[in-house]
Amino acid sequence: MSTKPIGIFDSGIGGTSIWREIHSLLPYENTIYLADSINAPYGSKSKDKIIDLSIKNTEYLLQQDCKLIVVACNTATTNAISVLRKNYDIPFIGIEPAIKPAALNSKTKAIGILATKGTLTSDLFYTTTSLYAQGHTVIEQVGDGLVELIEMGKIDSEEMCTLLKTYLKPMLEANIDYLVLGCTHYPYLMPLLLELLPKHIKIIDSGLAVARQTKAVLEKHNLLNTSHSSAKHQFYTNGNPKILKAILGNMFEVDYLDF
Repeated sequence: MSTKPIGIFDSGIGGTSIWREIHSLLPYENTIYLADSINAPYGSKSKDKIIDLSIKNTEYLLQQDCKLIVVACNTATTNAISVLRKNYDIPFIGIEPAIKPAALNSKTKAIGILATKGTLTSDLFYTTTSLYAQGHTVIEQVGDGLVELIEMGKIDSEEMCTLLKTYLKPMLEANIDYLVLGCTHYPYLMPLLLELLPKHIKIIDSGLAVARQTKAVLEKHNLLNTSHSSAKHQFYTNGNPKILKAILGNMFEVDYLDF
């Protein structure tokens, strides 16, 4: 048993969608969430910069004695997780777009992927798409501006709606029946996406799969917290704490951290 916390980091508030899935599946696990909002989005940065930021976040979480680190960011996973695993002796859980289930279940053989440039241009994304989506029409769309609006708390804004309509148009024209959300910020757009998309189109992300993998790795390394005591959750951001607090539903305290 280990009561040490699970560390989770993202380029902002989006990774809280992953935190929710982990907390739901593993309610007794203590967690520390790190939102690097000042550097969001990672998707527009160079690979070297993404690696540097991921190392910085990892170093902080290791200082807090985390037993496992979840890279709750598609861009950081696809660009940096191999470096992190090579350099640190701690389990890392990554996240990448759910291309495999979308491709396997698509009836129209056409799937849409909404993600950041950093994810869509990564070697890992290319490998996964080549492996599972052969014979499919794959509409890749860079979600420029979406993360920035979410980080500003403008999820339901007219600007957000206009951007999404523009990004979804070529997908609808290609007759997709699955939309893959390739950024942990994007699940917070689900209500708006459900309004804009025909009902037959299924929207999937990787949150539950990440939570299940986290549990499996904790079990493998005998790191599960089996104390059944109330879990402690700490949230830190170098951006505006009010926005992170609002996205959490004001249930938890959020501390500003200059990192």
